[in-house]
Amino acid sequence: MLFGATRGWTNKTGVITLAAILAVCLSSTGCGKQSGAVGKPQGGPPEVGIVVIQPQRIALTTELAGRTSAYLIAEVRPQVSGIVQKRLFAEGSDVKAGQVLYQIDPAVYQAAYNSAKAALARVEANLIPVRLKAGRYQELVKINAVSKQECDDAEAALKQAEADAEASKAALEAARINLAYTRVSAPIAGRIGRSSVTTGSLVTANQAGPLSTIQQLNPVYVDVTQSSAELLRLKHNLATGQLRNKANGTKVKLLLEDGAAYPLSGTFKFSDVTVDQSTGSVTIRTVFPNPKEVLLPGMYVRAVLEEGVSEQAILVPQQGVTRNPAGDAMVMVVGSEEKVEPRVIKVVQTVGDNWLVGEGLKAGDRVILEGLQKARPGTPVKAVPFGSKAEGTPAGAPKAAANK
Repeated sequence: MLFGATRGWTNKTGVITLAAILAVCLSSTGCGKQSGAVGKPQGGPPEVGIVVIQPQRIALTTELAGRTSAYLIAEVRPQVSGIVQKRLFAEGSDVKAGQVLYQIDPAVYQAAYNSAKAALARVEANLIPVRLKAGRYQELVKINAVSKQECDDAEAALKQAEADAEASKAALEAARINLAYTRVSAPIAGRIGRSSVTTGSLVTANQAGPLSTIQQLNPVYVDVTQSSAELLRLKHNLATGQLRNKANGTKVKLLLEDGAAYPLSGTFKFSDVTVDQSTGSVTIRTVFPNPKEVLLPGMYVRAVLEEGVSEQAILVPQQGVTRNPAGDAMVMVVGSEEKVEPRVIKVVQTVGDNWLVGEGLKAGDRVILEGLQKARPGTPVKAVPFGSKAEGTPAGAPKAAANK
């Protein structure tokens, strides 16, 4: 009997213990919920980083691709025929204007010169008695010692002899020129390329293939192409006053194939007057000094041309510009009621890490750059200067940089 009572008591004790444990757990859960409700932050508009748009003065540039070409090019060709006796230059070296490059066998031309010289001497010798005879007949005709006809014949013979003398002089000069042409000289100063002939080769006067080519590499031309539409836009902006020409003329910078900047500035020379019908572009020629001959003909380069100066340019950082489904550029701005407003803009070109805006923004607009994921159109936001949350200092207006 006692055993049964003890067993019952034990069961009651277990039930009471279990009930106590459940009460403690429920109490703990309720406390946790209450604690979480206290720690929940107060609601409010999300913060977004903005930049205030301010017009600024910038120099606008455009980057155009092109090729380099030699300032002067001369193809060396023989002007007389003959066998090349010597080549008097090193391929790839610098030559001076008038320097002898090839020696053609002069024997035939020397003989022709000597023959022409002798012919002139013979004609001049015959001219002396004819001139004396004409002079005597002029005196004799005055006293009727000779007839008028004989005097006229003597005058005609003199003029014929003088004409023969002039023709002989011309033949001698032609022979002298041909003899001089056997020494093929450099027409310009510059860098000479490889020779297409060797000693012993037969060359002909004014042949189609050049013996070699000389190129003047300092300075050099850089020819770039610009679309006719961009050229019209530039002229329109200059005419309407949106841009103005720089007082010191147009300067040009150069970027090499590896992306390195060429250390010397070039100058704008001229723009072609004809538009290429196949590409719709215009060729622009610039000139660059090349004292160290870094630029070689045919190199691919990118020229950065100064278009002009914009006194009231509107710039917006590229990170704040997105595209709508139609493909138009747009930004999110904080409106007068501190609500997010989408704004479609027209971007003209890049200026460093900014967009140059043609339409859609004005001075004082607050463009959202940070927190765009929270900036839904129509939602209220708290505008803070861009970068103040991350860096602790307000960020200023976008700075202009060179065009890309």
